[in-house]
Amino acid sequence: MPKARVNVIGAGQVGRTLMHLLKETSEYSIQDVLSSQFRTAQEATQLVGAGRAVQDYAQLKPADLWLLTVPDTQISSVAQKLSETFDVDALSENSPVAVHCSGFFPADEMAPLKKLHWHLASMHPVLSFADPVAAQQQFKGALCGLEGDEDAVITVRPLIERLGADCFPINSDTKSLYHAAAVFSNNFTVVLQAIANEAWAQAGVPAEIARHLNKTLLQGTVENVIAEGPRNSLTGPAARGDTFVVTKQGEDVSKWHPAAGQIYLAMSELAKELKASGTTGS
Repeated sequence: MPKARVNVIGAGQVGRTLMHLLKETSEYSIQDVLSSQFRTAQEATQLVGAGRAVQDYAQLKPADLWLLTVPDTQISSVAQKLSETFDVDALSENSPVAVHCSGFFPADEMAPLKKLHWHLASMHPVLSFADPVAAQQQFKGALCGLEGDEDAVITVRPLIERLGADCFPINSDTKSLYHAAAVFSNNFTVVLQAIANEAWAQAGVPAEIARHLNKTLLQGTVENVIAEGPRNSLTGPAARGDTFVVTKQGEDVSKWHPAAGQIYLAMSELAKELKASGTTGS
């Protein structure tokens, strides 16, 4: 049985990670790789040891699966260029599947490809791609949000599972909220750790002690939230209803870092509501 041909548009961290994973399979073959810079595509194919780097859309051959691993705001324009490059008569007997990896945009961000009768899906692996080598290892067992038209999902789900991830469905209409939840859970947690470290430094805590405090508190919080849930894990002045401490501490933080002060007071209100009702008031 011939391998499914895969074209990759976007040879950055996500694209390279998926190329490495696809190379390990026996069902898929990396064909053409196009990126905003030809050198980037060349480096990706050389690093992975598979695929042909091309310089423009006209050089792309028809494929069975298209991976659009470009920044979110470029997905629509890439789909438009593909729709202008190919026509229905140039396609294989089975309509190709196009997949993007945005956690924010639904599959319909590639709407220009519908006129070619391509099937559209989006997959959002919930992990960091900052280090492609680590991402390859973490992909196995990772969770991956999936949405799109039925035919595309039927095709993409087995591929994602073959690469080692576990799929879960996303509602296309509320995908932005889904992605915002991931930002709160991951990205904003990192920002809060940065604020904490800066505050410790301002308070005169030695750097090595601050790192130990950061590690101890963060690990303990993660373990408690997993075991007990957010409400039962919440401690601190807002959870205790200590209005004086919250007010005075908010003022002190605001004098040091106005934006952090606003965050402190807003988070304290949410913490108070969470402890009282079990939700943040959503």
